Amino acid sequence: MEPQNISISKILQLTSEGVDISALGDDFILGEAQGTSALSDNRILEILHYPIRFDGYILFFLKKGHFHIDFNLKTFEVHEGSLLVTVPGNIIRVGQLAEDRLAGIELVYVVLSKQFISGLQLDFNKVFQDSVQMLENPCIALNEEQLALAESYFLLARQVVQSSLSNKRDIIGGLLSSLSYMTEDIWTGKLEERQPLADSSARAALTYDRFMKLVTEYHNQERGMQFYADKLCLTPKYLSKIVKEASGRSGPEWIDAFVILEAKNLLRYSDESIKEIAYKLNFPSASVFNKFFKANTGIVPSDYRRRE
Repeated sequence: MEPQNISISKILQLTSEGVDISALGDDFILGEAQGTSALSDNRILEILHYPIRFDGYILFFLKKGHFHIDFNLKTFEVHEGSLLVTVPGNIIRVGQLAEDRLAGIELVYVVLSKQFISGLQLDFNKVFQDSVQMLENPCIALNEEQLALAESYFLLARQVVQSSLSNKRDIIGGLLSSLSYMTEDIWTGKLEERQPLADSSARAALTYDRFMKLVTEYHNQERGMQFYADKLCLTPKYLSKIVKEASGRSGPEWIDAFVILEAKNLLRYSDESIKEIAYKLNFPSASVFNKFFKANTGIVPSDYRRRE
């Protein structure tokens, strides 16, 4: 099992009885976890304690409680009354939750396959990704009116999925299109509340965000700054300067961090040999991979695998 590529069908397999969940095949999940029902879903939570990649969209509203979540190696706190959206390719990890914290959580979530969204001719990346990356925190606090509207969408969608209607997918697609406009309006409002950045600062922030998006997509194949600089039509030196100033971490450090994260997932969850993992991560040999891994973690891959 490689949780960095977890699917909707796997989520459905791990969902415990008693959890309020509705689904349309392997394309759409809509559910609610609260109080002890959140505790009963601990098999999913156990997977989320480690970094995973879901090749689809996740949207949720946290009605009560709070916890920490990692997106692409950055940690954010999700507060009560927050909206959170993830898009394909994001690496996600939920921090360890104590039992008393879980008992106080009320969470509404929607999980969508990329194929389902593409059939709607709705560009979720345009609606969410660009604006989310311009904010310091992708977890957006909703006011009472917005939270009530979000809950109304959830209740109506649940009624549709659980009904005997023959065209559920089309109806849910229409609801999602409508919801995307509402969510885009919320995102736009949050952006307008921010103090305007100087043009140069805004351009630098956008360049850094684009670099991180590229690293998320290509780190398994490309580890040189020249590749990313070419994609962004910049020199490697200038791109390195922007990344360092924006994050306090160099471009190569970010790339290596993503590669190590991927390597740890494969060592922990797959049955592939170290040689096969080295090949998958585009290292010329297992020996080179061993040296890279040890330089970044202090131990060789075989020792890491035995410890886990």
